[in-house]
Amino acid sequence: MEEHIVKILKAEFVTHDVRRFTVEKPASYSFTPGQATDVSLNKSELKGEKRPFTFTGLNDWLNLEFTIKIYSDHKGVTNTLGNLKEGDEIIIHDVWGAIHYNGPGTFFAGGAGVTPFIAIFRQLHKDKKIDGNKLIFSNKTESDIILKDEFETMLGDNFYNTLTREKKSKYDNRRIDEDFINEKIKDFSQNFYICGPDIFVMDLKKTLKKLGANPESIVIEI
Repeated sequence: MEEHIVKILKAEFVTHDVRRFTVEKPASYSFTPGQATDVSLNKSELKGEKRPFTFTGLNDWLNLEFTIKIYSDHKGVTNTLGNLKEGDEIIIHDVWGAIHYNGPGTFFAGGAGVTPFIAIFRQLHKDKKIDGNKLIFSNKTESDIILKDEFETMLGDNFYNTLTREKKSKYDNRRIDEDFINEKIKDFSQNFYICGPDIFVMDLKKTLKKLGANPESIVIEI
């Protein structure tokens, strides 16, 4: 298995519990937007503990970027990542991932499940091919919305937010259910992309199929 020890060049919080890491990029290391790798810490007691994280930067950037939700109440890799700083080391492995862009469509994200879509939208925006895509993003509260300003810049009116545990007049305050989808989507022949908690993904996939979406046009992480 491919293994690279890389240094953290920068670490910063982008929300109250989501941290962006800029790390060294090994020579000849490449990926496509939406792909991920397993990450472990270069600490003796945690070297064997791997967790999957998506690349949120672009392949042609000089360095790699990860945008990771920190679970401070969990012991292990995700908790420790919240305390790492510039100069600390992580270990990255082979590139993998089932989230891939098949053409314009609607993206559904639940919380940190938006991370595979970050690089996809950044690449489309860079290539001036983002038209025809929309992002429907579900979070508990407004403070949980990852990269809100950047998504607004890239997608404009095609960026929809709904909050499930906070009522704010400028956002929807509902779960993404059948009624919600019927209200927001009229064309079910398009591509659909879903990432988030397992129950979120499975429920949405089932609902989209019920409403007429082609199962082969629904992309999920498996």
